[in-house]
Amino acid sequence: MLGRIERESPVHAALAARAGGWSGLVIPDGFDAAADAAADGPEQVEMLDLGGLDATLDTVASISDLSAVVYLGHPEQPDPGLEEALLAGNQALICTAAAAVAPQWVWAGRPGAAGGAVVIDEVGLRDCADVLRTLGVSPRVVPARTPVDERIAIAGSSGSLVVEASRMPATFTHLPGSDRLSALAPIWYGLIQACDAWPKFTTPAQVWLAFGPSDDRQGSLRESLGVFADLGIDLQHVRSHPQEAGPHHFFTSFACPHVDAAEDLVAQLDARGVAHRTLAVLLGSDFQPRPAALAPQWAPPLAPALTTDTPASAGSTFGSAFGSAFGGRASDEARQ
Repeated sequence: MLGRIERESPVHAALAARAGGWSGLVIPDGFDAAADAAADGPEQVEMLDLGGLDATLDTVASISDLSAVVYLGHPEQPDPGLEEALLAGNQALICTAAAAVAPQWVWAGRPGAAGGAVVIDEVGLRDCADVLRTLGVSPRVVPARTPVDERIAIAGSSGSLVVEASRMPATFTHLPGSDRLSALAPIWYGLIQACDAWPKFTTPAQVWLAFGPSDDRQGSLRESLGVFADLGIDLQHVRSHPQEAGPHHFFTSFACPHVDAAEDLVAQLDARGVAHRTLAVLLGSDFQPRPAALAPQWAPPLAPALTTDTPASAGSTFGSAFGSAFGGRASDEARQ
């Protein structure tokens, strides 16, 4: 069986399941699989609605043969909410596959509609917010479970909808700028399963691993990161997060050539008393498109320190004046 989070787009989740070849789809009553295969159209399937993210993970952990499709963020740059929910969830939970799908979002309204409410659900806003902002749209957000007919009523005669193309009302037409939504970058989804052990892999994979230094003493994080460096692992993603008790823990994502390298890593962490847990093993080495690149604007280099021809012993510099004001104690303490 296959389920999804309540707020996730059923259209995108089903497309991800088909693209990833994930089995166990729940087929609606009356569905003609042979006719669908002959038409080679989008897979007409429904997934179990498993509730919110935490409830979904709990359900997957408690029912054998149940998996869930979830929004991934990107294999190299995981969604923070998913990372945190996995680490806080049952230890058997792990993301075992990833698939990207083309956005199906469209902006549509009645012919001549303008100026009314733009109704969109939560996940649509997650994917389309930047484009809608550039279009000058102020969306009205509704829960993902809101039926299309109810969304139409909320939008009113002059309003419009942002929905998946397959759910666009027949009487609506695409509004100017709708094509920008379908041109967005592909959306990544992952398959969450409950496993007794992490998957063995002989080809490259992207690994998500969370770890927590054994204590908060100075240098403990440097030692933990040194394990990655010593094994030649290049961290593509590192993020810290506080925990209820003890030091911060850290989320990482990195490319791993084979399972032996991953097992060497966890053995080294075990030897140093560093708590850890593998959250994902995603087969592949070239997850296109890559995460959006950033063009940072760094602070300029510091200007050279001002110098003076007056000897420091004359007390003309700030340092000597500061030290003199405290009887020389400040500069003595700085040297210790």
